[in-house]
Amino acid sequence: MPTIRVEMLEGRTPEQKKNLVVALTQAVVDTLGSKPESVDVLLYDIKREHWATGGQLWSEKK
Repeated sequence: MPTIRVEMLEGRTPEQKKNLVVALTQAVVDTLGSKPESVDVLLYDIKREHWATGGQLWSEKK
């Protein structure tokens, strides 16, 4: 059972998340030959103040 964990900054719409889940599931089916019902996708929305790149919090970026 493949499990995909996706961490991303919060702010995506439910429709965007749905489209991502469908695309990732299909990619696993096509690549690994898994059945769609065996693919788990876990989405983690991270607040901008909890994510930093290059020593700067995303909540402080302009």
